[in-house]
Amino acid sequence: MPRTSTRGATVLAVANQKGGVAKTTSVASLGAAFAELGKRVLLVDLDAQACLTFSLGVDPDAVEASVHEVLLGQATLGEVVLSCDDGVDLVPSTIDLAGAEAILLARPAREFVLREALEEVRRDYDVILLDCSPSLGVLTLNALTAAAGVIIPMPAEMLGHRGVGQLLDTVRDVTRLLNTKLVVLGILPTLYDGRSTHAREVLADVGERYGVPVLAPPIPRTIRFAEAPAVGRSILATARSSKGAAAYREVAAALVSRL
Repeated sequence: MPRTSTRGATVLAVANQKGGVAKTTSVASLGAAFAELGKRVLLVDLDAQACLTFSLGVDPDAVEASVHEVLLGQATLGEVVLSCDDGVDLVPSTIDLAGAEAILLARPAREFVLREALEEVRRDYDVILLDCSPSLGVLTLNALTAAAGVIIPMPAEMLGHRGVGQLLDTVRDVTRLLNTKLVVLGILPTLYDGRSTHAREVLADVGERYGVPVLAPPIPRTIRFAEAPAVGRSILATARSSKGAAAYREVAAALVSRL
């Protein structure tokens, strides 16, 4: 992981333009795991569906100002930060964010808007995790431009490969044109069923296929992940001793060791 600079937090983007890959679950769980390790953590919801916001116990319909207003220059990032029960802070999202992309397209230096906004709070945190939308649009480009590293959640199944190559192509373009310091920290295998020969074969293949690290251990498939958002907490709070919680703690500890 890129080392935290004197300017503050290490910014990490969690991205995959394919939906249903446990991206939001990974952001919430890694954020809680980092907080357990004593890190000051900020999570930023960059998806208009606001799944991360809801998962952390915040009603998107009740949010007065969100990342939408920040990106459009109508609020500062510090003005919209909320504290959550898992020991993390959150920049929430709302459905209004769906219109931000079209507005940003007409703006000069549109890919740098988020990076500039984060400067206000970077000294207040050790880690900032960006939950990207399931697309390769302007919002995801903003995240990749702002980040020092990117984590790619990918289900341990053959169809999970779809889109990863395209995302890596985008990362290479961003590194060349917008953010020379961006590195791929690794693919995070999710929804893993160790009893399945297919899942084990995919896990064995993915690192060689894309030439990037594979984070370990793989995150197991469990109903506990679906239960956690109902109470506005991560699996680390709702099922502390579960295999899923243990896996995210181990991944977080490995990442922290590289800070």
